[in-house]
Amino acid sequence: MKRLLILEDGSVYEGIGFGGNNYQMGELIFQTGMSGYQEILSDLSYYGQIVMMTYPAIGNCGINRDDFESLIPNVFGFVVKEYCEEPSNFRSDMSLDEFLKMKNIPAIADIDTREITRKIRDNGVMKAMMADEGADVKAIVDMMKHTELPTGGVAKVSTQKPFPIPSRGKKAVMLDIGTKFAVIREFNERDIDLLVVPYNMSAEKIMELQPDGVILSGGPGSPDEIPETIEATKQLLGKVPLLGIGLGHEVLALALGANVKKMKTGHHGNSMPVRNLKKNKIEFTAQNHGYDLDESSIDGTGIEITYRALNDDSVEGFTHNKYELISVAFEPEASPGADDLKYIFDEFIELMKERG
Repeated sequence: MKRLLILEDGSVYEGIGFGGNNYQMGELIFQTGMSGYQEILSDLSYYGQIVMMTYPAIGNCGINRDDFESLIPNVFGFVVKEYCEEPSNFRSDMSLDEFLKMKNIPAIADIDTREITRKIRDNGVMKAMMADEGADVKAIVDMMKHTELPTGGVAKVSTQKPFPIPSRGKKAVMLDIGTKFAVIREFNERDIDLLVVPYNMSAEKIMELQPDGVILSGGPGSPDEIPETIEATKQLLGKVPLLGIGLGHEVLALALGANVKKMKTGHHGNSMPVRNLKKNKIEFTAQNHGYDLDESSIDGTGIEITYRALNDDSVEGFTHNKYELISVAFEPEASPGADDLKYIFDEFIELMKERG
């Protein structure tokens, strides 16, 4: 069946619909990864977004039980140039279309994703919505212009109750603001005794657990939407080593007194280069974030920048001249993506060991 992709600027793209038909307005972003669409679709940090893949052919790997990054995908739509209906991967358990129908996520193919990518690159991310052929485009555009994008994603995707990932090593607490299974796997492989807790757990209750370190996971949306997490982080500074990833990185920046700002297009990709300023070395990262540390606001905060994006010179990581912490905007767990930066987890564990 034919389906429409409608942008808030009035642009309309007609293509072939597949997947579900639960149409929702979301933020249209482009994702530059050449592979890993299953991990992207199930990554909770994409909550509320309509994800468009710049790689032209999607679906050839199908869907399998092992590559999910969450149990309940929260993307609002999926846009591709060409959809491959028949997977050619021995690991595939079902087609992409079957999976999207099961989760009622709408998708569209056979449209010019290059044109839309250029539009977003030049004008920034924008609201979008899918609709059936023959829909009232004018009414949908008017609705998008007068409706705010969905918020509160962290509260929707965070765990409601603490759950343990037991092991024999140091004990860490992770504030779940939209974490991926890949982060849990990295700590599990390093024998960390991990407890995953809701995003709004207080610093007092966290410290009662006697952790050797606290992790602020990645997640969706703006850090301004989770003041409880920011306040808890402020109170944890100096009491325990901290690791911030993605949205957790932004929370750490705000807790230290800096500001973050909305990016024009955001960084969404699997092999994005950054410069490690300590080693003067180029490393490749997986990224999915729409906010950036405002460098003009760091004076007096003690923040020391450790990584910069090569594409736009934005800040991709920092440490602190007083507190024990590591903070990165990229995804060191890299699922999907290059795994150059997995040593971040080893460095954080060393901080915990040094603390005793």
